[in-house]
Amino acid sequence: MIFYMSEAGCVLMVYILYVSGFKGNPTSICALKGSSVNLSCSAPAANMKWYKTDSYNGADYQDVCTDGNRLKFRISGSTLTIRDVTKFDEKFYCCHETTPKQTPVQTDSCLQKRIQLQVTDLQVKVFPATEGQKVSLMCSSSCSGTESPAAFIWYQNSKFLYEDRSPWYQELVSSDPAVRYSCAIKGYEDLRAPEVSVDSVTRSCFSVTYAGGTMCSYNQTSEKQPCSITFPTELYVKTKNTFPDHFKMTCNSSCSQTDLQILQLYKNTQDGLQKADQNTPVLITSSDIFFCSVKNPDYLLSDQVCLDGSNCWTVNYVSRRVCGLKGSSVNISSKYLLPENLQVQAKRWYKVKRNGKQEDEQLVKDEGDVKYQDNMMNEHILRLNNLDQKDSGEYKFRVRLEYYNLVKSGYPGVTLIVTELRVDLRPAAEVTEGQRVTLTCSTSCPLSENTKYIWYLNSQPLSLTKTHNKQLIIDAVSSQEEGNYSCAVETISSAAKTLTVQRRTANWRAAAAGASAALLVFIPLVVFVIWKYKTSHQSSTNESVNNTDEINPGHTYDEISAHPAEKELHYSQLAIEKLNPLYSSIHQHQEQEHTPYAMVKIGTNTNSD
Repeated sequence: MIFYMSEAGCVLMVYILYVSGFKGNPTSICALKGSSVNLSCSAPAANMKWYKTDSYNGADYQDVCTDGNRLKFRISGSTLTIRDVTKFDEKFYCCHETTPKQTPVQTDSCLQKRIQLQVTDLQVKVFPATEGQKVSLMCSSSCSGTESPAAFIWYQNSKFLYEDRSPWYQELVSSDPAVRYSCAIKGYEDLRAPEVSVDSVTRSCFSVTYAGGTMCSYNQTSEKQPCSITFPTELYVKTKNTFPDHFKMTCNSSCSQTDLQILQLYKNTQDGLQKADQNTPVLITSSDIFFCSVKNPDYLLSDQVCLDGSNCWTVNYVSRRVCGLKGSSVNISSKYLLPENLQVQAKRWYKVKRNGKQEDEQLVKDEGDVKYQDNMMNEHILRLNNLDQKDSGEYKFRVRLEYYNLVKSGYPGVTLIVTELRVDLRPAAEVTEGQRVTLTCSTSCPLSENTKYIWYLNSQPLSLTKTHNKQLIIDAVSSQEEGNYSCAVETISSAAKTLTVQRRTANWRAAAAGASAALLVFIPLVVFVIWKYKTSHQSSTNESVNNTDEINPGHTYDEISAHPAEKELHYSQLAIEKLNPLYSSIHQHQEQEHTPYAMVKIGTNTNSD
């Protein structure tokens, strides 16, 4: 895959997670840890060299050839190859004929053409679900792109499960330490995320075991060693008055087993998002906004709070992850607190696009399929109708106050994933009579467990005796069950998927041909043996009869009722399974995620004579 980047002045010739760049900002490249990156100048020159710097403003450039690691960097012509990239390679790179100025101006070509390299590793993140004792899984990276161009591959116990463009696992997951989940980026299957198992889930806690990775760095020094972490289902900021006019802001949770060391307090200031010390007192008149998370500012967040309620503004969201069906409608809700005696000039929603650590926001206008609902106190709802795939992304609510610019925040917004319904057939779309077939109404993100599914065969609804479930099982498929299957949720339907059933006639013909050939050989042999037996028996019988007549003359034979060697065999009526389908709904065995399904058993009774 080759990306051409005329604005950045370079051509990237490598599989990467994403390439992004906005006018006036450097192009940002996100690559997987352990992969290789190739950069090539678009206008090479004879004395072209490659430089790197840690500075966003382009100061302190260093020639990559002086790095001392020839195995890491390789220059061939005007192309720079960075092998086995790690976090230490996260820098700005540019190509230039001469050494760039240590204090460059905006017109310097190296500053204009620089490329920011970000390095990420994959991690399966686990989130508490809002319903039941279950969790949801996400294939996550440290690169904060909301629209990923890559496909994700999911594995269970090291075996391939499915491929999808959404980073979210399709189902809600129950606890089972024996089931391990992992994910990978398509094209980078050898760079999988460390395996994860969900050990337990309660209302207040959930425990996860990681085979390694960045999550393990929270409570141990090595990322290569496995670890187990108990997370809270809910976080909140606790305030405590330490001395007059000062409070301590500390992170607390719903789970008493959670190690408080993994919780991080953040402060949202006018200068941006910053880590805050939980032991440092905060002045009661501070307008700073605080929230807690698990080490990372976008994982397991608390609501935002502030001490001076009369002089601060906070924005919180009812749900941070929303899964919506294509063609349906969703509500994205926010709750806000504003300074007193200030007039609100505008309330707006924005869709966020990221370039590395920078954000670009696009206004979501209140028109067409987009509606603003502002009829409740301190709550604002964005309603999106007739959803489409392009609506997927992160959404944030902003308020414009009198005499203030639009209030912005580093606090994460709401992630929306738009998914289609599709029918998956296992083990395949073409099967043989008698096989067990499982049909699943799949989505790219987990829908509510209360979702009701409707199944269709050749556009006709199948009547299930119990709850409509997302899985349909045909226990022993026959030609009567082949056809076009589809599923629906309310008025949203999937495309039809064809199930083809092959008959076993070819096997019977082969068996019959073999039996015929055997009989052709066996029958003449039997006839010959019988003929030989009769010939020899007839001679011996004649001799025996003659001898008997001589010994017992005038012998009288009585009619004897002989006992048969075997008793008469009585046949009882047998139930023959055949045609006439009967559909019933049952619960699936706990093999993966306790996913409910419906079983289809095909059978009619055969009358006895």
